[in-house]
Amino acid sequence: MWFIFALLSAVFAALTSILAKIGIEGVNSNLATAIRTVVVVMMSWGMVFLTNTQSGISQISRKSWIFLILSGLATGASWLCYYRALQLGEASKVVPIDKLSVVITLVLAFVFLHEEFTIKSLIGAALITAGTLVMVL
Repeated sequence: MWFIFALLSAVFAALTSILAKIGIEGVNSNLATAIRTVVVVMMSWGMVFLTNTQSGISQISRKSWIFLILSGLATGASWLCYYRALQLGEASKVVPIDKLSVVITLVLAFVFLHEEFTIKSLIGAALITAGTLVMVL
């Protein structure tokens, strides 16, 4: 089931890029990010209440709160940079560079989460990096 959700995530991320590139025309990138964020917040809380999981908020540990907040700050910074890049550049070049996050995530997962970094991971990361360079140059 994770694969279906991951694939849907990729489809929606692709739509996000195209819709954002069209929508950001003539709009300040920070304002556009704020509008997008409000929509995401409303949608997320809507899902919480739709699935009746709001009672779980009191059970979240201090550590989880800290890391979820840090993750939110990283997401915000990512979105601000992404929208500015989309405003300044072509989506077909911005998106592949943004997807280098896959390679960076592999490295960070190895360093901080002590996840396995196999030869297969190394080859995949090299291919993603090479593919990105081919698409952008």
